[in-house]
Amino acid sequence: MPKPARSYWLMKSEPDEFSIDDLARVGTEPWSGVRNYQARNFMWRQMRVGDGVFFYHSNAAVPGIHGLARVASTPYPDPTQFDPSSDYFDAKSGREDPRWWLVDVAFERKLSRAISLDELRGQAEALDDFVLLRRGNRLSVLPVSAAQWHHILSLEKKTP
Repeated sequence: MPKPARSYWLMKSEPDEFSIDDLARVGTEPWSGVRNYQARNFMWRQMRVGDGVFFYHSNAAVPGIHGLARVASTPYPDPTQFDPSSDYFDAKSGREDPRWWLVDVAFERKLSRAISLDELRGQAEALDDFVLLRRGNRLSVLPVSAAQWHHILSLEKKTP
């Protein structure tokens, strides 16, 4: 049976909470605390070990893609949902029937320069309906097509 094609994702984090530098320091990190069902479903139902990840800094001086990572585990229940001391505790979630799932994300590299949200907006035509650029989109985990992935990576070598 042929191996499924690699998928690509964009995962957002506020750099004062967890940055690409933090991921570089720890190597691999559980992507915990996601409390949006669509984002959860991407991790739970669609992500596979080895998938590519753009690491995006939101709520930052320069919002944009700052590094590359990869999905490093199969999905498993997010332990923060069971911890009453966690900001992500969910009293309605049980260990027998968890609501929230996560994957581990592993550092690959920092980009040589950030690819800003403004620069991505300037590429809207080439990025063909990139979910990040849709008005009102606030998802923390987004799918990226292979064509979008390769186009965005090509921007790293260009002067903004």
